[in-house]
Order: sequence, then C-alpha cells, then structure tokens
Amino acid sequence: MAERAPFQIVPDEDDPPSPKGASADKSVSLLLLAIKTLGQRALVAITDLFTLITVASAWFLWWITPDPTVLQIAKLSIYAVFVLAANVIVRRK
Repeated sequence: MAERAPFQIVPDEDDPPSPKGASADKSVSLLLLAIKTLGQRALVAITDLFTLITVASAWFLWWITPDPTVLQIAKLSIYAVFVLAANVIVRRK
C-alpha cells in the first residue's frame, strides 16, 4: 500500500515570516522613546527646580536679616535682580 505524505504547513506568500529579533527591535525602540521622553520631562523639572532654589535663596536672605541697614538692602536688591536675570536667561533656552 502507498504511504501517505505527512501534512505540512505552507506559509502564505503575502505574509513572510518575521525574524525572531523583530519584536525585540520594536521593544528596544519603544524603550528608547520612553527614555527620551523621560529625559525631556526631567530637564523641564530641573529648570523649574532652579527657579525654585534661586527665588527661595533670595527670600531666605531677606528673611534672615532682622534689621537691615541701607547697605544690606542694596546688596539684597542687587542679588534679587541677579536672580531674576538668571531665571530669565534659563527660561529663554
């Protein structure tokens, strides 16, 4: 009696088999995109943190001076103007 050939799975011509590393490449690209987005958010947070620290330092210097003289008021005002200028420069970038 003639032997029957075993069944075979024939892939479709339209759907080529994908290599095993294709899904890994997609995963890596998505991971890199997520890291890039996280880095951009961190940069914005650091910029806001710079503003908070500089304004807090100006306020703290005003606060720890109990009875300021005219010279101390002038120095603190110059420092406050410097802080504002530094914040404007940081915000432009």
